[in-house]
Order: sequence, then C-alpha cells, then structure tokens
Amino acid sequence: MDAAARAPAPPSGRHTPRDCLQSPHAVRHPPFDFDPTHGRTLDDLLTIGPPDAPPDFDAFWRESKAAADGIPPRPRLGRLVEERDGCRVREISYATLGGRCAALLVLPIDGPARHGFVIGHGYGGRADAGSDLPLPLPGSAAILPLAPGLPELGLRPDLPSDPAGHVLHGIGSRDTYVLGDCVAGLWGAATALLELVPSLDGRLGLLGESFGGGIGALALPWDDRFAAARFTVPTFGNHPLRLTLPCTGSGESVRIHIRTHPEAMEVLAYFDAATAASRVRVPVLTACALFDPAVPPPGQFAIHGALGGPRELEVPAAGHFAYEGEAEERRRLDRVTGDFFRRWVG
Repeated sequence: MDAAARAPAPPSGRHTPRDCLQSPHAVRHPPFDFDPTHGRTLDDLLTIGPPDAPPDFDAFWRESKAAADGIPPRPRLGRLVEERDGCRVREISYATLGGRCAALLVLPIDGPARHGFVIGHGYGGRADAGSDLPLPLPGSAAILPLAPGLPELGLRPDLPSDPAGHVLHGIGSRDTYVLGDCVAGLWGAATALLELVPSLDGRLGLLGESFGGGIGALALPWDDRFAAARFTVPTFGNHPLRLTLPCTGSGESVRIHIRTHPEAMEVLAYFDAATAASRVRVPVLTACALFDPAVPPPGQFAIHGALGGPRELEVPAAGHFAYEGEAEERRRLDRVTGDFFRRWVG
C-alpha cells in the first residue's frame, strides 16, 4: 500500500467511530461528473492516514510559529456589530505575519469570560458571527479571525478573494504560500484574544470548518495554548491522495494546477493537514462526511486517522451539500461539541 493510503497506527485516547451518528436519511443528489463518496465506505475511510512528511516539516512550522510569536498583536477595537445569544460582537483587527488581520470579537454581555475559543471559517469568508453563535460553552469569549484575502473583512487588494485563486496564491514557495499567513492568522488571533481577555489564562478551544478545519489542523500542533479542537469536514488532508480525486471546491484548482506544475507538490507537502494532525497530542473532535462534493471524504478522514492524541468522530451523511436530516445532524454535532469542550476546556 502506498504512503498516501496507508493505515495509521492507532492513537492513544478515545476513538469512537462506531459511536458516531449514522444518518438514517439518504442523501439525494443531482448527478455530478464524479461520485462524491469516491467509492469509499466508512471502513475504507477509517484506514486512511497521513502521507510521508518532508524531513524538515517540524522545523519549518516551529520556525514559523517563532516568527509569529515575535509580532505584538496590538489589537484595535472597531464598531459594535450586534448583540445576540448573550454575547456582544465587535469588529477588531490585530497584527500578525503578513500584516494586520481583521476579526470579530465575541464577549459575554453579563459576567467575565470563563472559556475562550478561536474559530476559523470556510472558504466563503465570514459576513457575520451568526453561524458561530451560541458559542460551545456559556460564559465564553471568542475571536473569529478573517483569513487574509477572503470576504468580507479580510479582503486585500494584493490577494485574490475567490477560493480557486486564493488557494494557489504564492504556491511557488513554502515561504510565500498564502496558507502560511492564514495559519499565522490563527496564532495571532489567540494572542490577541489572550491580551484582550487575560483571565482566560491560555486555555483555549479551537474550531474550524472546511477551509478553517484544514488551517486549524496545520496551526494546532505548534501552539500549546489550545487545550482541544473540533474540525468539521476539514480540507488539505493527504494531498497526494486528495489531488487524485475531483471535487467542486478549491482543491479542484490545485488538482488542475499540479498537472502543469508538479513541482508544487513539494510545497504542498508542508501544508498537509493530515501530516500536521499526526503531530497533535491534545483531544480533537472531528466531523467527517461520507459524501462531500467540495472536500473529498478521503482527505477529511486522513486528518482524523492521523491524529496522535485522544480523538472522537462524528460522521454526518454529507458535507457542503443540503440534504434531508441535515439540521438534525447539525444539532447533534452542536450537543456533542458542547460536551466535548466541557470535558477538555471547561
């Protein structure tokens, strides 16, 4: 079996794929030019792990984290956006590698914050905080960073805002690839949150969905301020495998790019979320879909399979696709998420 599809060694801690939700609802879908399951059953998907890492993978990321740590965040509060779910939401910005990043800051209206979260977003950007509220635990503060270049607050004239262009920006070198700045944006967000709410004492939860899940997995191993994480339908897992699979998401532009620029695989090896996940030792809850036209399920499960610490798994019927029973599964995931962070962060 090649490295792209080899089974990982069992990690320590909880691993509960058989306890995950098996949807009773069939996913009804129009025809695609490909099968969004890519012919994999759950048993198949649970055998997928990370590809081989470059010898200096860890050194590259530790150096990146050290460079990010050398930049004071200097957070600036902006306008009040809204008040809802017992929280007050404000725009803020902070300094990090690659320049200032925009974000939303969420603080409890009544009483001090007892827990803190950094919450990434999907490749569609973030127009508001609505989909991320209420937070996983009551009495929490959170920072919701905007990846540089993405709508709305993260827009920058020097970066493409469309996913197909953004995911290729700077891909000629590991030092210029835009995903590096996106990872640094999460680290900087944590630093800014802890400066604004020092009572959190460095014990944070990390959440990310799709693009945000992949970036979160890349950021997590190198930052000991995160006590636990949840990644939902995460991308950037096992590039050698995922780039053999067609999709409707940003990975398709990378797959097409690789045909004429195969040397870019050397850069992508440093931005493989499954490789990074194999360095993670804190508890992680993953939600990996069986059917997903935008993010191939084998890449999602590669991240879960690589995790090196306590891990829990939820399996929604589909990702990036509307289906009967989706709201029910999302409510379940929210309940499981609250229980998970209550154990590890609360």
